[in-house]
Amino acid sequence: MPFSYIRITFFFVSLCACSSNSQAPVDRPNFIVIFADDLGYGDLGVYGHPTIRTPHLDRMAAEGLRFTQFYTGASVCTPSRAALLTGRLPVRNGLTDDQIRVLFPPSKGGLPASEVTIPEALQSAGYVSAAIGKWHLGHVPGHFPTEHGFDEYFGIPYSNDMTPTASDWGRAQTYPPLPLMRGTEVIETEPDQRLLTRRYTEESISFIQRNRDRPFFLYLPHTMPHIPIFASDEFEGTSTRGLYGDVIEEIDWSVGQILDVLRDTGLDRKTLVIFTSDNGPWLTVGFAGGTAGLLRDGKGTTWEGGMRVPTIAWWPGMIPAGQTTQSLGTTMDLMPTMLELAGASRPDDRIYDGADLMPVLLDPAAEVRKGIYYYRGAQLWAARKGPWKIHYVTRSAYVGDQPVEHEPPLLFHLGRDPGERFNLAEEHPEVILELQEMVDAHLTELVRAPSQLKIPEWND
Repeated sequence: MPFSYIRITFFFVSLCACSSNSQAPVDRPNFIVIFADDLGYGDLGVYGHPTIRTPHLDRMAAEGLRFTQFYTGASVCTPSRAALLTGRLPVRNGLTDDQIRVLFPPSKGGLPASEVTIPEALQSAGYVSAAIGKWHLGHVPGHFPTEHGFDEYFGIPYSNDMTPTASDWGRAQTYPPLPLMRGTEVIETEPDQRLLTRRYTEESISFIQRNRDRPFFLYLPHTMPHIPIFASDEFEGTSTRGLYGDVIEEIDWSVGQILDVLRDTGLDRKTLVIFTSDNGPWLTVGFAGGTAGLLRDGKGTTWEGGMRVPTIAWWPGMIPAGQTTQSLGTTMDLMPTMLELAGASRPDDRIYDGADLMPVLLDPAAEVRKGIYYYRGAQLWAARKGPWKIHYVTRSAYVGDQPVEHEPPLLFHLGRDPGERFNLAEEHPEVILELQEMVDAHLTELVRAPSQLKIPEWND
């Protein structure tokens, strides 16, 4: 370890006491979160895919830290994004309901104004922030990115299949043309989706270059590889994996472009970059979806394939290069990590579900959390403590089947059985009791927020 964690925190905070001054010192680190959509645990070369080429992400891992047990806050888009930006489980911030739905074009509401997001908290420390890509946390006035702390926004407000030109699984279609927005204004309708990854990349590079002399936060939630998938002419038809591989290889190119501009501007040693995914792969769409590797199932489930995602942290000169960690982490941990490094504060009137990851980033053997809670909608369906995972309810696939309640609950040892194949409940009733104590304590302190997902019927 080059420095102790305490020394690092003191180093940054002492250089930059909280200030709203736009000329705040640049010694505070910059933050970039690159968030793929529906990327599976097994979809990158560095995570074992045999035919998808990801040289830039492979290099990012070789120069940084690769997580093998990193989780999202939910297994679908809207609640997952809310968890990342607020550091709180979706059941606490209102971006969930009793089902598993997400916001659709006819939906009202979005991320509550009472929630404090990463960019809002960073404002007090003099940061400028941009969201570039898919938002999906509200697309009506009061819920746009620039109304949740971001200084700039460029992208689409919800998923790219929510458009009249895309298949809607046979349901009645009443969606308007897909909007591309800058700030709160629609600048195009039905943009060429083959160019979205490239345009997001160009916007991101412009933001970095324009703000190289002040601390910044860039949130880059890619539209892809959520279906329908598209790649630019430069990448289409180039991957052995087919169009899905083309899409991932273009996202890899995008990561390479962003890391290159950090190196070229000398910001690489001042910037923490995180690459991860909002949830697991959409397995029910065939070749248009990805793979969870050896993990079970995918998007929309509380099996490991639905919520454990590939994650790489990169910060040359700070994070030791070429390391892999088995320590638990979640997207909700990003908020406390960033705010601690920035010297920014957050409200103390609410419960947060994130932990500061910096000890793990400096030492892969460190641990900052013991447990994971797996929610489907507003209901707790599974929980993990150490290597053990308990399932109360299971449901496979994103659509189609019915939930199955388990009494006694299922029990898996994820260290020995990451594919969740061998139920050990009969052999280890004492472990079930131990996990149940953790779950009971969590549910006792849980403060649920009223759902903000105002979702019309399909034919509304």
